[in-house]
Amino acid sequence: MIRRLACFATLALLLAGCGSGPVRRVSEPAASIQQLTVRADGRWDVALRLNNFSSVAMRFDSTALEIAFDNGAAARLDLQPQLEVAPESADVHTAVVTPTPAGRARLATALADGRGLSYSLRGTLQAGPLDGKPRSYEIKRESALSPVPGLPGALR
Repeated sequence: MIRRLACFATLALLLAGCGSGPVRRVSEPAASIQQLTVRADGRWDVALRLNNFSSVAMRFDSTALEIAFDNGAAARLDLQPQLEVAPESADVHTAVVTPTPAGRARLATALADGRGLSYSLRGTLQAGPLDGKPRSYEIKRESALSPVPGLPGALR
């Protein structure tokens, strides 16, 4: 009987040691274009969506991303959003960018024809837990943008 009690007490102590709180999981973040709007001066407002799939809040420090339309360079997103994103959540950072002449022409053609276009987003994103060091994550995203009804010059 005493032996059994000793075993149960040991097992209870071992299990109590396992309950040290929630698991900290840092997952690879993602980035995508939520909206792209052509400004009157020809530059673009790019709403970059930053996804945090981690179980802890993450700080998004910088991006070095290239936007391409149909595999042709369209613009660079060299940004310092300094954005804190809650666990398993997303936030948007909007920046004004100057497109390449080819990117500007490709987007203007798509808007004039009233159709969308495919894009790729490639490069790196620096992010890390609020209490830790940031690290570099490789971003490779293929998606498409479509004209927004009622918002001339905007694609989502």
